[in-house]
Amino acid sequence: MKITLRVEEEKDFRTVENITREAFWNVYRPGCCEHFILHKLRSSPAFIKELDFVAELDGEVVGNIVYSKSIVVDEAGTRHEVIGFGPLSVLPSCQGRGIGAKLIEHTVEIAKERGLRAIIIFGDPAYYHRFGFVNAEVFDIHTSEGENFEPFMAMELYNGSLRGITGRYFDDAAFNVNEEELEMFDQGFPPKQKEVTDTQLFK
Repeated sequence: MKITLRVEEEKDFRTVENITREAFWNVYRPGCCEHFILHKLRSSPAFIKELDFVAELDGEVVGNIVYSKSIVVDEAGTRHEVIGFGPLSVLPSCQGRGIGAKLIEHTVEIAKERGLRAIIIFGDPAYYHRFGFVNAEVFDIHTSEGENFEPFMAMELYNGSLRGITGRYFDDAAFNVNEEELEMFDQGFPPKQKEVTDTQLFK
C-alpha cells in the first residue's frame, strides 16, 4: 500500500467531489451537502489553492483536504483572519488506513511554514484532539451564534498566535447551502438512497 499526496488538479475535481459525497452520505443528514460545499469553495476568494491536496492510494485518488480563509470578529468589530479545513474526505473503503491523518499533518506543516495564524474547525473531538486541536472556548472564541461545544475546535499554528483574539467565528459563505441548489447539483451524480439514522445532526 503506497500513499502519496499532491496538490489537487482540475482533472481531479469530479472524482474528488464524488469521493466527498461517498464519504459523507447519510452521516450527518439524509444525503449530504459537503460535495456541493466543496464545489462552491473552489470558486470562492476564500479558497486556499496551495492547501488543496489529494491522497492517492497505489495511484488512485481516494482522499482530499481543502482549506479556506475565515475570520474571528471581536467585540470592537475587528476582523482577525484564521483558516479552516473541510471537507476532509476519504473514500469509505479506504478509511482507517491513516490517509486522513496524512492529509492533515502534511497541510498543517505547510500552513505553519506560510506563517498562517490558526486553524478553526468543526469535527469529532476524539479524532482531532490527536493533532493538537482543543475546544475553541480555551481561546474565548465562539461560533457565529455565540455558542460553544466540544466539536468546535481551534489550534494555534505558532505559540501565542491566538493570544488576545476573542470573539465570534465566521466561515465563508460557501458553507451556506441552498437546498434547491444542492438538489439540482446532486442530480449530476449517480442516484443514492437518502436515509435517516439516529446519529444524524440534521433530519
